[in-house]
Amino acid sequence: MDTLSYKTVSANSQTVNKKWVVIDAEGQSLGRVASIVAQYLRGKHKPDFTPHVDCGDNVIVTNANKVELTGDKWNSKKYIRYTGYPGGQREMTATEMFAKGPARLIEKSVKGMLPKNKLGAKLFRNLKVVLDAEHGMEAQKPEVINLNELV
Repeated sequence: MDTLSYKTVSANSQTVNKKWVVIDAEGQSLGRVASIVAQYLRGKHKPDFTPHVDCGDNVIVTNANKVELTGDKWNSKKYIRYTGYPGGQREMTATEMFAKGPARLIEKSVKGMLPKNKLGAKLFRNLKVVLDAEHGMEAQKPEVINLNELV
C-alpha cells in the first residue's frame, strides 16, 4: 500500500459548503436542543470538519418559547453575571430569564458549548433564534432537521 497517496484534506473558507438548517425546539429539552445546535454550528456533523475553520451551517431555531426544562430547573437553575462593581454579582433563575426573553435561554446554552475564542464568536453569529414557527428566512431554502429522528 502506498501511504503517500493518502492526503489529509483540510477545509478552508473557500472550500466550505455552508447551508441553512431549521431546528424546531417545541417540546424538546433545552440541553438537547443546545447541544445539537452547537454541533451544527461547529460543523462536527460533516466529514470535512476542520477544528480551526468555520465549516458549520447557519442554524435557525424556531419555537424558542416552547422549549422545556426537566425537573425543578425552572426554579433551581441559576444564571450568574457580574456588573463589574464591588458586590455586583447578580443571579436570575431560568424562569426570570425566560420572562425577559425566551430566546436568551437557548442563546446562552449554545454559546456555552462553543469555543471561547474568536472562532466561537464567529460561529455564534450563524445562529438565529425566533420565538414562533415563522422565521422569515425562506429565501435561503433551509433544510428542516427533526430532532426526534436523530440518534
